[in-house]
Amino acid sequence: MPAQFKDYYATLGVPRDASADDIKKAFRRLARQHHPDTAADKKAAEEKFKEINEANEVLSDPEKRQKYDRLGARWHEAENGMPPPEEEPGFTSSQEFHFGGTGFSDFFEQYFSGGSRYGFPDDYGEDDMPRAATKGRARRGHDIEGDILVTLEEAMHGTLRPISLQTVDRRTGGAVAHEFQVRIPPGATDGRRIRVPGQGEPGRNGGAPGDLFLRVRHAAHPDFTTREADVYHELDTAPWEAVLGGEVVVPTLDGSIKLRIPAGTENGQKLRVRGRGLPKGKSGERGDFFVTIHIVLPDRVSDAERELWEKLRATSTFNPRA
Repeated sequence: MPAQFKDYYATLGVPRDASADDIKKAFRRLARQHHPDTAADKKAAEEKFKEINEANEVLSDPEKRQKYDRLGARWHEAENGMPPPEEEPGFTSSQEFHFGGTGFSDFFEQYFSGGSRYGFPDDYGEDDMPRAATKGRARRGHDIEGDILVTLEEAMHGTLRPISLQTVDRRTGGAVAHEFQVRIPPGATDGRRIRVPGQGEPGRNGGAPGDLFLRVRHAAHPDFTTREADVYHELDTAPWEAVLGGEVVVPTLDGSIKLRIPAGTENGQKLRVRGRGLPKGKSGERGDFFVTIHIVLPDRVSDAERELWEKLRATSTFNPRA
């Protein structure tokens, strides 16, 4: 199935030699601009947000970026549906099925998602016997695995996602489309596999169909990252806030909270707020929310401010190298 080449550098508006930091900054700027929760046109913003996330997913990962850069010189082959060079012999390539509604394009699914069919090679049966020896025996269909992009808001509250799966009937060569809904449960952590029974490849000789497994991939968020059920946020802090302490308002996935910064907080220090992360299953328990302090220096100071800094230097007994 042909897949249209995606220019991820153009999507993020960065040159091909952009640094990892440049890519991160470009993503955050665009993600804030097109986040569905804040944009006026939510439908258009949602599509743009998915495109930005897909580009970031590839270009922020050194291994995927290297593969993409190699593929860039062969993009005409990609448009013609050429299989990835890493295809494993003996197993069906990801070309034989593709998803809709997962948040990733066909191009990403074919080359970067790691989507796969797994089970037994076509030359062998389920008991590792040659196919000729198992001819006519009922055989369960292969399982299929792919990625599904889930926003942190969806991971927090759960959602119902319409999914389409298109496969190729190898007997007729025709496309077969399946449409169904998948429930993303609250607290769906990154990497979690969601099983959809009976939506894999059809069985043979009356055998049961395989299952579909969707790997949850958290959409990159401009303000938050996750680790299991814990949510992390980087907070830019003025030097005097770190030294003197104070109270600041910080965003979380379910509303803003007031956070007390203790006096003498160091750069990189993590402050924990219990129970404000993602849900942990049906128990109602939640992960924690961690705020990482990032002390930011002013890039320019007024004459009055400079005078105060100089006065502080003259009066302070603090010596970080003592």
